[in-house]
Amino acid sequence: MRTFLQRFGALLLACLAGFDRIRFRGTKLQLCHTRGIQGFLHRRKILLRDFKTYAQATTEALFQAIEPPAKQAGLYRYLNSNQMSTEETALRMARERNQTEGLIAVLGRVEPCQTIEFRKDPPPSQWWSPHLKSGAKCLHYYHYYLDRDFGLRYTRLQTWFPFTMHLGINGRDWLARQMSKAGISFLQKENCFTWVEDPKQAQRLLDTQLKTDWPLLLQRWAEQSNPLEKTMLQQPAPYYWSVQEAEYATDIVFRSPNDLLRLYPRWTHYAYATLKSSSLLRYMNYRVCKDGTLCPAISRNIKTTVKSFAEGTCVRHRVQGNVLKMYDKAPNVLRVETLLTDVSHFKGYRAGKNRPDGSPRYLPLRKGVADMHRRAAISEKINERYVEGLATVEEPRSLAEIAKNLGQRATWKGRRLRPLNPLATADVLLLESVNRGEFMIHGFRNRDIRILLFPGKPTAAAAEAKRQSAHVTRLLTLLRAHRIIAKVPKTHRYQVTDKGRMTITALLAARQADTTTLLKAG
Repeated sequence: MRTFLQRFGALLLACLAGFDRIRFRGTKLQLCHTRGIQGFLHRRKILLRDFKTYAQATTEALFQAIEPPAKQAGLYRYLNSNQMSTEETALRMARERNQTEGLIAVLGRVEPCQTIEFRKDPPPSQWWSPHLKSGAKCLHYYHYYLDRDFGLRYTRLQTWFPFTMHLGINGRDWLARQMSKAGISFLQKENCFTWVEDPKQAQRLLDTQLKTDWPLLLQRWAEQSNPLEKTMLQQPAPYYWSVQEAEYATDIVFRSPNDLLRLYPRWTHYAYATLKSSSLLRYMNYRVCKDGTLCPAISRNIKTTVKSFAEGTCVRHRVQGNVLKMYDKAPNVLRVETLLTDVSHFKGYRAGKNRPDGSPRYLPLRKGVADMHRRAAISEKINERYVEGLATVEEPRSLAEIAKNLGQRATWKGRRLRPLNPLATADVLLLESVNRGEFMIHGFRNRDIRILLFPGKPTAAAAEAKRQSAHVTRLLTLLRAHRIIAKVPKTHRYQVTDKGRMTITALLAARQADTTTLLKAG
């Protein structure tokens, strides 16, 4: 975000990056696969034909442990429609009793879930085996709390085997409680902050959230909502906690709402009309082919939508189930938010179980809470790359000021090199090639540009490949002389400079604009 802060730092009050809404999933691994269920029933000495009776008795015991005490305390409500918001209902019940802390509501509602059923195996086998059934429905209990440390949080307990549990918290509500304890003044609107007295200390409090002992904390909350958690199955069956959804938000707070109101329409237009799919993929750390084309398996799953609400306009990019959003969350707050639901292609550096010495290596990112810190780091980088792209959209200087030195000769190590012509086809292709979004993270090499400049030329012959490489080297030297790119020390890679990115973006935008647009700008 360095370029963005350099460009708009005088207009900003604060920048806060951290988790917003988080939903954890608690799974009893022993009860989520065939062999585990069979082993559980065998140890409990329960026949397969008696499983339904046993499950009904267990669920009935759970009903008696939760509903009567909640009704007696006036906290229970049954919701007969999935259109009713559980959170709004719980907060309304708390306001009616003027309650500001502790358990505020216990809500019951029938919802879809995944349950266990027994059916015969395919012929010739006649054995009955347990299977997980999707699309079934059963009663779920919601417990809502106003926590002294975490703010509003909830648990959602499935009342039938395998008793899956979900827990939800709001990272910004949690931060508000932390800042209140630390004596930091702030103004909050819904789940974002429009003003913070000490932004640096607030960011440090957000960073400490990643040091939480999640398994211990979540198990304690599970036992708080389910009084039979330790005894219901009459044998240890702890939850495995994973991250079902985690929104990582970067909030950029402007001093004046008018500044955001002036800039946001241009950023919105850039997000849906100018931003290329290849750039978006690189922002989200996906691979792009060497020639800049998209992988067929991914390109079919890229979608950008723009929706306007009463609160503002939201730009939503969806790639392979993962979501990157931008919206004006409050009159003076720009929020860029990443939601990772498919983490299969991300990597984490950790110890390998299959290595005798346990030495660390890059392995697929896990959905478990053990990789929360790595998930946060990946999401933060995605947000930063997206915001960095926004920094090149708005440029207050005129095009003549930006490109005044490109039309003059440049000197490189005592040699005088030609000017750049932003209207010439060859120079435009060169500028477009080095400015591709896939080169923003790791930069580019000579061979990367050669593939783009000579897409249909045969490169098998050594002489031809050498000639093309030498030609690209001269072009890269020209760009270095004009300060458009810079070489990464001790590597064969190059990066577009901040000045170069602004210059290229302005030149290409002006080249694509029609006469009417240019006259209006003048």
